[in-house]
Amino acid sequence: MKVKSLATSGIIAALYIAVSMLIAPLAFGALQFRIAEMFNHLVVFNKKFFVGIVIGVLITNLFSPLGMYDLIFGLGQSVLALSITIFAKRFIKGHVKQMIFGTLVFTFTMFLIAIELNLAFQLPLLYTWLTVAVGELVVMGIGIPIMLALNKRINFSKLIED
Repeated sequence: MKVKSLATSGIIAALYIAVSMLIAPLAFGALQFRIAEMFNHLVVFNKKFFVGIVIGVLITNLFSPLGMYDLIFGLGQSVLALSITIFAKRFIKGHVKQMIFGTLVFTFTMFLIAIELNLAFQLPLLYTWLTVAVGELVVMGIGIPIMLALNKRINFSKLIED
């Protein structure tokens, strides 16, 4: 990994962690609005952002009240949804369509977080899936215009080396 790519991944991870910790009570639990999840849209611009996002999720989940569950299910959900989003880029053209698809993938895969919360706190599975999915849908939906606006200023595609 080149120095610029490594540094960019570190910055993305640090931003993910900082934003999550700022709103920590809302980043964990049955009703989640983990604002940092909007960084998931970065993989639409360049798949190499995957590393920084995953490291950010991993470190953030170390602070989770759910302990080991969040390291397994939370990280697994992120890796799965990011991988599906990256793979789908081959078939979906245009950043907006790719981000909408990614938002739907992340929203659907929140069933893994619902399973985690069911195991950890015996919360009802389907209701918990609904609540965490709605939070993810809102955050990632709001993230689309924000990431598009930031991309106009920063040009995410060129930010990390290919």
